[in-house]
Amino acid sequence: MTSSSRTVHLAVYDTFADWETGHTTAHLARNGYTVRTVGPSREPVTTMGGLRVQPDLSLDELRAQDSALLILTGADAWDTGDALAPFARAARGFLDAGVPVAAICGATAGLAREGLLDGRTHTSAVSFYLAATGYAGGSRYVDADAVTDGGAAGGGGLITAGPTEPVAFAREVFALLGVYDAKKLDAWYRLFHDSDASAYEVLEGE
Repeated sequence: MTSSSRTVHLAVYDTFADWETGHTTAHLARNGYTVRTVGPSREPVTTMGGLRVQPDLSLDELRAQDSALLILTGADAWDTGDALAPFARAARGFLDAGVPVAAICGATAGLAREGLLDGRTHTSAVSFYLAATGYAGGSRYVDADAVTDGGAAGGGGLITAGPTEPVAFAREVFALLGVYDAKKLDAWYRLFHDSDASAYEVLEGE
């Protein structure tokens, strides 16, 4: 297995919603993945929770062929201007290269503005949030906790979720990357989403 198939890139930028990908990155790291952070530059950024993060690389250094997945989190800047538009364009490059992208919260609006949701099944916070972007994909919107669109032939898969569904978002990432088999994935979700203690026994071999 190549190193790129075990490397996941997490986009980081000022005000990024740090709680939205905590489950995802923690359990990827526990299962042998390397999580590398990608910023607008290599300068530190500050999360919505006030944590300072030093990016591992800048966006112009990111290459789809070096990655198994690009993760985009929510941030105030998705809805206040075009500062994060380069990350949406990077997502287009990943999808065109057949490498999947996972977007949660405001990042879904960024992808909508980039036209990446027009032909893909997707979700977000609420349908009218995306409708406000003026995108053409309203008919493909699904009212669900998280959605994976497998992508057309030659295109990467796309995961979307709303801001209140970080656990479902992680579930879709794990399913797409094959981190857990179906039984363990169901147990993982029941444990972390439903606080079902009985699911822990299934995960003991994690």
